[in-house]
Amino acid sequence: MTTGGRRATTGLDPAVVRATLREAGLRARHRLSQNFLADVDVLDGILAEAAPSPGRHVLEIGPGLGLLTGGLLDAGAAVTAVELDRGLTSFLRARFEGPLEVAERDGPDAPGSLRLVEGDALDQDLVNLVAAPYDVVANLPYHITSPILHALLGQAPRPGRSVLMVQREVAERIAAPPGRMSYLSVFVQYHARVRIAFHVPPTAFEPEPAVESAVIVVEPFDADDRLDPEAEDGLWRLVQAAFRERRKMIHNVLARQLPVDGPRVAAALAAAHIDPDRRPQTLAVGEWLVLREALGPLGTDQRGRSRDT
Repeated sequence: MTTGGRRATTGLDPAVVRATLREAGLRARHRLSQNFLADVDVLDGILAEAAPSPGRHVLEIGPGLGLLTGGLLDAGAAVTAVELDRGLTSFLRARFEGPLEVAERDGPDAPGSLRLVEGDALDQDLVNLVAAPYDVVANLPYHITSPILHALLGQAPRPGRSVLMVQREVAERIAAPPGRMSYLSVFVQYHARVRIAFHVPPTAFEPEPAVESAVIVVEPFDADDRLDPEAEDGLWRLVQAAFRERRKMIHNVLARQLPVDGPRVAAALAAAHIDPDRRPQTLAVGEWLVLREALGPLGTDQRGRSRDT
C-alpha cells in the first residue's frame, strides 16, 4: 500500500512510537481511547485511499502524533486537524511549525498549510470547520464513530470523501447488507456509498487494542438524491422505531412503536411489497424509502427516540 510510490514515513514500528511518546513526555491515555498507528503500510494505505492533492481541504480528526498529518501536508493538502489532547496539540505545534506558519501567513486554504483546533471533535461544527469542497481523514474511537458520522452526513456541506479508521465490528455494521442492517447502516447507506478498504490488525497500533480495526471509505451521494427535510425526518422516525425491536416482525414492531394502527401498517407494507413477517434488519434502504411513502405522515409521537449504533 503506497502513495504514488512514496512511503508516508520510514522506520516506523511500536518501539519508535513508544520512544517518541517518551521523549515528548506523553503517554497513551486509555480514557481517550488512544492507540497510535505504528505500521507504515497502514499509513500508506490510508493516504492512498484519501488521495490528497495540492490545495485540497482535508479535515483530520484525531491527528495524534501527526504521522498522517505529515503525509497529507507532503501531498500539498490544506489540513485542519482537531485534537482533544492538550499534550499532543503542543507536540504537533512544535513538529509542524512550518505548515502552521504557512496557514498564518497565507491563510488556511494555502497548499501545505496546517490549522490546529484544540478541542473535542464532538463539540465542533465539523461540516463548517473547513471550506468546501473538503475530505475527512480520521482514526475514530469506537464510542464516537456514530455521532461523528451523523455530524458529517446529517447536514451540508458533506465531505467529498471520508477515510475512517474504526473498529472492525463497527465497519462491518456500517457496510452491512440487508439481513444484518442496523439503524446506523441504514443512515450511512442512505447518505453515501460505503466500502471497507482493508482490515487492520491490533499489532498495527501502540499500544495494541483488544480488537481489530478496519478502514472504511464513505462517499456521499449527490444532494439531489435526498428527501426534503420533512420527509427525511419521517424516514428516520420510521427506521428508529423499527430498530427498537430489530428482531421482531416488522408489522408488530411498527404498530407498537409508531402512532399508527395495525390496519394502516398492514396496508402500507402491502403497498410497499414487503412481507409483514420480515424483520427490520432485512430491509434495504430503498425498501425503507418506499415504506415511508406508503405510510404517509406519522403524526405526533410522544415516545423517545434512540439511535442504534
